[in-house]
Amino acid sequence: MQTRRRTLVAALGALAGLPLARAVANPAAWPAQPLRLILPYAAGGPTDVLARAVAQHVARQLDQPVIVENKTGASGNIAGETVARARPDGYTLLYHSSGLAISPALYRQLPYDPLRDFAPVGLTASIPLVLMTTNALPPRDTGEFIAYLKARPDALSYGTGGVGNITHLSVALFLHATGTRAVGIPYKGTNPAMVAMLGGQVQFMVDAISSALPYIRDGRVKALAVTGAERSPALPQVPTLREAGLQDLTMSTWQGVLAPAATPQPVIRRLNQAVAAAVRDPAIAGPFTAQGVDLRSSSPAEFQAYLGQEVRRWGDAVRMAGIQPE
Repeated sequence: MQTRRRTLVAALGALAGLPLARAVANPAAWPAQPLRLILPYAAGGPTDVLARAVAQHVARQLDQPVIVENKTGASGNIAGETVARARPDGYTLLYHSSGLAISPALYRQLPYDPLRDFAPVGLTASIPLVLMTTNALPPRDTGEFIAYLKARPDALSYGTGGVGNITHLSVALFLHATGTRAVGIPYKGTNPAMVAMLGGQVQFMVDAISSALPYIRDGRVKALAVTGAERSPALPQVPTLREAGLQDLTMSTWQGVLAPAATPQPVIRRLNQAVAAAVRDPAIAGPFTAQGVDLRSSSPAEFQAYLGQEVRRWGDAVRMAGIQPE
């Protein structure tokens, strides 16, 4: 009798999993239930706002709700691990940024591998950075600023959003490329770093255009260069680092959608089409473009290749900055 009961329970359990199993085995039936989009940033922030706009558009295309879940903490590692260990059925997705590519160099024991444990779906945005100084500094362009730094090794300080933050590592790459030296001052976020620069406690910093734009437009800081391959439509008067002769110093923060590794390719392709359609929608792209956010799509293969490049780039930057992994 006991054996028969166990057999019945096992059979019922198997039957309960059949709809989901069939949805995975037959991607044409996907999606048959709501999707979860895991985000390692707080609600209301700039990344969260774009993620939710994309999620709403994708939900309409797939005819299923896309529920955004904010799982903050551990520099995004909690959200990353949640998705890396999720069932690869297309129902649990990760919305992340450049931090995903930086983490491998900052942690000795990362609970996931960004290149092995995820199936990239597609990029959603690229946000160039901008090099800024206080108005009190004499240099008027990047060339003059480099000369000013070279004449004063370690005399100037720069603010960052924290050790290992992209605002820290981008300056490390700039200093290495120009053969200059300065002192980094870490703050708990880029907003406090900006406040410090406005108050003269630090003399320069690099931040995303979308965050720095209000201060540049108000004339409270001096924008010397943007780090994208081309000038930003939001700051057309500001030249690129390439125009200053730094041909290899092109960098941006980015955002994108990823799924657990082994998610069926037909599901990945359908997700990619939905995400690409979302970022091409003028109703979404227009307001973000005005803020310096370049909405763009990619194929899964392009995103995979780009992610590999970014892991190498920021790994080199961490070593240049002399940061010891935790």
